[in-house]
Parts: sequence; structure tokens; C-alpha cells
Amino acid sequence: MKHSRPIRYIARARLALGLGLALASAILPASPAAAQDSGEATRESFADAPEAVWIGKVEETERGHLIGNPQAGGQLIEFISYTCSHCASFVRESGPTLDLVAIAPGHLALEVRPVIRNGLDLAITQLARCAGPEKFRDLHSMFLYTQDQWLPKAANAPASQQAIWMRGDAAGRLNAARALDLDDMVAARGLTLPQINDCLQDNAAAKAIIAASQADRAEFDIKGTPTFALNGETLEGVYSWAQLSQVLQERVETATPPAQGGE
Repeated sequence: MKHSRPIRYIARARLALGLGLALASAILPASPAAAQDSGEATRESFADAPEAVWIGKVEETERGHLIGNPQAGGQLIEFISYTCSHCASFVRESGPTLDLVAIAPGHLALEVRPVIRNGLDLAITQLARCAGPEKFRDLHSMFLYTQDQWLPKAANAPASQQAIWMRGDAAGRLNAARALDLDDMVAARGLTLPQINDCLQDNAAAKAIIAASQADRAEFDIKGTPTFALNGETLEGVYSWAQLSQVLQERVETATPPAQGGE
């Protein structure tokens, strides 16, 4: 189903938010259960995983990017904000277990969908998409793994500069990328600075990202980030890798992996 209804570009009431201390004033709160168990799942989470074949497959979807086998029996959606510390923790904790034991053999497909809580989220979401689907996974992971480097810089920036970022317009996105060295991080992975600037100034893409985030928020009743949905159903009370891994062990079939490239 298409969600093509036009929206007002970056409504002032939605993105006119100060970053404050570590972006504490963002639209969505951190996960309500983020302080609960943060343990690690073991590689036994998915039994008898065959040789990895799907980990490199990434395709753009209407609202995000799908990593893995599109025909997998388990279809997981991860709703994340790049300025959410719990989202970064999830990526670090899930680590190779989710990738190598669930996604790579084709048991599970992971669709990453951004939740836009503020202007900085929007800028980074655009940067993660700049190099196309083939490099999305690398850029997406990079921004979350390095969050503890650039997010404190954002939180400590002058209020006047934070206000520029929170406008969410093209100039604000360019300013954020330059001030936090985010453009250099993307350039180190193969894009030129002119290409990155063109990407950040794409207002049509920015509008589409915001519209998709709003649609997901309404459809899946997203109250915080990260939020997960499995096979179209929002997983209530699941906010960490420890909690999600338990659900996947119980509900994702791993006995007969689908063939690579199957329709």
C-alpha cells in the first residue's frame, strides 16, 4: 500500500526541538524498558545455521531497507532513531549473532526503518542512504557504532547551532553533517563531498523520509525506540536484544532454510 499523501515539509511543531542534553527532548522517548536486561544471546539462538549466503543482500523498500532474504519465514522490522542511545546498544549487543546465525542463512530478514525524532535524525538518515542500497548496511552500522563519538559533540554544541539543525531544512542538514564530521565519515567510504552535499540537499527525499516515519508511527503504534515488529505484529514490551532474541528463538523457524534467490 502506497503512502503518497503529501505532507508539509518538516512541520515546525514537530522538528523545532532543541537537542538539549544528549537530545533528551526528542519527540519519542527512549524505550520504557531500556533499563531492563541487556544480556547477550548466545550463538545457540538459532540451531544448525548453514553457511552464510544472505548477509550481503540489501534492497530499498517503501519505508526503509531490507537486509537478507525477502522470502524468509521471519520478517523483522527494526524501528530506530540514530540519536537514540538504546538503538546503538541494540546494534552492539545483537552483533554477529543476529547477522550470521539468523539473517545470513536466510531464516530472518531485517528491515531497518528510521524514526525521525528531530532534525539530526533526518540528516543522518539521508546520509545513510546516500550511497544506495549496496552501502546502506555499512553506513547504518557506522553511525550507530560511532554514536558515542558524535552524539556528545551534538549535545555540547551551542544552542544557536542546535537550532539550525532542528530546522530540518537543507541548510540545517548540511550544517549538522559538517559540524559533526558526519560527511567525512561517509566520504571515507567512497563518496565525494559534492555527492554528499547533493544528497543532503534533496528535499524530496527528506519529505519522503518524514512521511514514512509518520506512517510507521501511526500503523505500528511506536512509543519509543527501538521498537520491533515481527511478521507485521508489533512486539509489545520488547526493547532490547535480550528480549528480542528470546522471541526469535520461540517464533522463527530455522530447520529448513530457504534457497538463495528464491521467489
